[in-house]
Amino acid sequence: MKRLNNLYQAVYSIENLELADAKARKGKMGQYGVQLHMKNERENIAALHEMLKNKTYRTSQYTRFTIFEPKEREIFRLPYYPDRITHHAIMNVLEGMFTNVFTADTYSCIKGKGIHGAARSVRKALRDVPGTQYCLKMDIKKFYPSIDHNILKDLLRRKLKDRDLLWLLDSIIDSADGLPIGNYLSQYFANFYLTYFDHWLKEVKGVKYYFRYADDLVILASDKKYLHQILSEIREYLNTNLKLTIKSNYQVFPVAARSIDFVGYRFYHTHTLLRKSIKQNFARMIARRRNPASIASYNGWAAHCNSRHLLKKLLHVRL
Repeated sequence: MKRLNNLYQAVYSIENLELADAKARKGKMGQYGVQLHMKNERENIAALHEMLKNKTYRTSQYTRFTIFEPKEREIFRLPYYPDRITHHAIMNVLEGMFTNVFTADTYSCIKGKGIHGAARSVRKALRDVPGTQYCLKMDIKKFYPSIDHNILKDLLRRKLKDRDLLWLLDSIIDSADGLPIGNYLSQYFANFYLTYFDHWLKEVKGVKYYFRYADDLVILASDKKYLHQILSEIREYLNTNLKLTIKSNYQVFPVAARSIDFVGYRFYHTHTLLRKSIKQNFARMIARRRNPASIASYNGWAAHCNSRHLLKKLLHVRL
């Protein structure tokens, strides 16, 4: 397996930092941190270049807050400068490496895939009714907080041998316990942490219908006993190799009887509906007469499923 080297200079080059700055601020021009940075933009970029070049960069202090929708989670936030610019600078160089090693069955944080890419793939698989009669649905217990730093670093060294870049990645990884939800880099690290597990499932275990969005996993098969067996092997693999645990609320069930609740939709063999909570939020949004752009976002969700009746019911309301 070819390991990549001589990448660090590309990360801290002035041109890459300027590009990272432009990407990081996109859609965030009103944020205080962005506005503060822009008052001394050129000087800040030059200073960050020197910090990275001389390896004096240190991750800033996190601020933390808790969100409760769709579930309770602690979110970590870093300053725009220098940290969010640095994370984008790294991804400008490493995004191709990450996406090249991901399997076709993972969908989060990947351009051109995402939620709707996952939904398309599940719908396509469900056309094979005999082969997708049963579903194993599971997720990983406290996934981001449970990611082991030493294992993640070892996995990164399978693909990278640039010591200076590894120093920077290691320092960011060690800046908080587990992986901090909210970091731009964390979503890629999290995907990468599971990517060799994905390859094991597909290439060693020969699982045909497998879909992963972050730590939500769906496997379809014609045999219920097979799914219980693969669940047992998955538990063993994750515990032994990644120090992760499957939540106890896993489910093995016939698709026709229950539908698959995944990435915001409920999938049947014959049709796809919006998840109940999203329908409810959509209805509330219309009732409150929020801005048209927000309502258009829900329309986008509905456009990817069988929602004609729902739209007819909701959109007669005057916005």
